[in-house]
Amino acid sequence: MRVPAPRTVEETGLPFLLLVELTCKILYLRGQIKLNELASHLKLPLSVLDPVIAFMRTEKLIEMMRKGISNTDADIVYNLTDTGRARAAEFVRRDAYAGAAPVTFADYAERVRAHSIGQMRIKRDDIRKVFNGIVASPAVLDQLGAAMNSGRAIFVHGPAGSGKTYLAERLNGLLNGQIAVPHALLVDGDIIPVFDPVVHTAVQDTAPPGMLFDRRTPRDQRWVRSQRPAVICGGELTLDMLDLRFDSTTRLYQAPPHLKANGGIFIIDDLGRQRCSPVELMNRWIVPMDRQVDYLSLQNGYKFPVPFDVVVIFSSNLPPESLADGSFLRRLGYKIHVGPLQPEQYETVFRQVCQRYSVPFEAEAFAWLMRHHQLHERPLMACYPRDLISQLRDLAAYEGRLPALDIGSLEWAWNNYFAA
Repeated sequence: MRVPAPRTVEETGLPFLLLVELTCKILYLRGQIKLNELASHLKLPLSVLDPVIAFMRTEKLIEMMRKGISNTDADIVYNLTDTGRARAAEFVRRDAYAGAAPVTFADYAERVRAHSIGQMRIKRDDIRKVFNGIVASPAVLDQLGAAMNSGRAIFVHGPAGSGKTYLAERLNGLLNGQIAVPHALLVDGDIIPVFDPVVHTAVQDTAPPGMLFDRRTPRDQRWVRSQRPAVICGGELTLDMLDLRFDSTTRLYQAPPHLKANGGIFIIDDLGRQRCSPVELMNRWIVPMDRQVDYLSLQNGYKFPVPFDVVVIFSSNLPPESLADGSFLRRLGYKIHVGPLQPEQYETVFRQVCQRYSVPFEAEAFAWLMRHHQLHERPLMACYPRDLISQLRDLAAYEGRLPALDIGSLEWAWNNYFAA
């Protein structure tokens, strides 16, 4: 897991002038900066930056303003010269990225292979721990556990409110092990940000703070040790979101969600509700799922392959045969149906919701509810207890009293919720 820190520019694998350009942009956007702050920002040791700074001083791109109180090289404050500021403005107009130094594409591909999600193994005990206290069919849980071991795409389908999305999201708890995620990736001279704090949960480094940016640093800070990611996209997903995008306003690339999901799971929720058709969306995934590789393009048209090390989970209210043709369905390793609950399961969920919302459970009112389900031929969906109890609480708050599970309040909630 620990990636050794580079000691020289050559060991970073990056072009020398790229580091000069990055340094110029950082100084341009931040103003004067200490050398140790620059090292922290670029995630590079001082030994790598020394020749970069020396070159920039020789070329009169930067100037030394003063030394700090420690009177050491690391405490020197640098600023751009007029020449350096003009050059930096050109760099920023072309590409505004001014973050951590990137890693090479070759190093990234090697790291993805080393931490492939295909190496992960799920056992029944893991499923029991993750779904402890969750009411679900044991057969469905066994299917989900085996499916995660396959490394293939999973199609979870069933009626609305059956708990498909909830079960799919809980699979995140099965993602054991850690991966290394780069802050950014260098491809054909362009920099693509990859690490996203919304998607990636960083794992605290155990190295002493003093070892992070001095000349003895043991770990390459361009990589972030993270938990395996779980990315979720719903009805907002469009085909163009699955491509590498360059924002002409911010002048920054935005990595597609499945690239950020490498080493983890990518959940496409509510399939069939996207603005593009399910057939178009699924056809987009045929090659990546088949060959574990996807193809992205830079703004200059350069097309390159990227690892597709992701377990894709489709969740839909519609049956799989209505969404895709036979060739795609064959690529779906597991098709898992999640249906209504059994009466005893429904009661368990109802009791859990009552306890969570501090509403005393009343057997008489629940018996009335079960008769109403049967009378109106309403299936016992996992979402109903929470939604009905929420309406009970809303009514109680409006009337200025504590919520109670009585037949009158339950009937009021039923009529609101299931209004024709």
